Amino acid sequence: MDAIRTPDELLEGLPDFPFTPHYREVDGLRLAHIDEGDGPPVVMWHGEPTWSFLWRKVLPPVRDAGYRVICPDLVGFGRSDKPTDRDWYTYDRHCAMAATLLEDLDIRGATFVVHDWGGPIGLRLATEQPDRVERLVLMDTGVSTGDRAMGDEWQRFRAFVDRIEDVPMSPILQGGTETELSPEVLAGYEKPFPNAASKAGMRAFPGLIPQTPDAPGADVGRRVLGALREDPRPKLVLWGRQDFVLPPEIGTAFAAAIGAEAPTVLDPAGHFLQEDKGPEIGALIADWLAA
Repeated sequence: MDAIRTPDELLEGLPDFPFTPHYREVDGLRLAHIDEGDGPPVVMWHGEPTWSFLWRKVLPPVRDAGYRVICPDLVGFGRSDKPTDRDWYTYDRHCAMAATLLEDLDIRGATFVVHDWGGPIGLRLATEQPDRVERLVLMDTGVSTGDRAMGDEWQRFRAFVDRIEDVPMSPILQGGTETELSPEVLAGYEKPFPNAASKAGMRAFPGLIPQTPDAPGADVGRRVLGALREDPRPKLVLWGRQDFVLPPEIGTAFAAAIGAEAPTVLDPAGHFLQEDKGPEIGALIADWLAA
């Protein structure tokens, strides 16, 4: 298997990101994560096309409130190795690789914070290993069953990443954010991908969302959704008011489907609400955990 490892020096000196990376070897791949603070674990799962850099403003308030914050980089993203074959990336494989973090760090009593593709992955792990996870925080995410077509904006995004091999990260991040991002922050999202071949994982994700009820992964999505509907664990749902890919009404419907209270809607905030409201989100999570 061919895989690209982003040179460590490319990711040095990023703004507001002083956190030390930690590494594990899994099936011949180096996987990275951040591990900050002491106390009950809070695991923050990123989505597409981001990495643990996304959580840099959310992490400090949670850590400083007395929690151990762990932010993994999914395979194909951030400091983790990036297989160059798009066919290598499957939903099952992503979940299996992510599960090794829980085992290797022996994570128990955790709060999972999930965003975007971190939702289908993290929520599946939470339902399959409930003894490790006690609380759930969900942000601009969902579980795909293939019973409902994705919106036009998402369809355009999927066509875009299929058509362009060297997908630019900056327009995606800025388009999903209400805050004007600095060149240094945009570079923080671009730098993990040193060339077109390193973007195979990012380009693969849209195709893994089931579009019909019999598509691969749809049955797992139904199982996870059913489990969450009956799940008594506390759930906090946060959503960006200006998310045009997954607008707030989707968040309201998803919260109702899993028995959670209606989302706390943040304004102004887009799909990447961590960039718009990072410290506020961190404080909301810390206060909710304390309560």
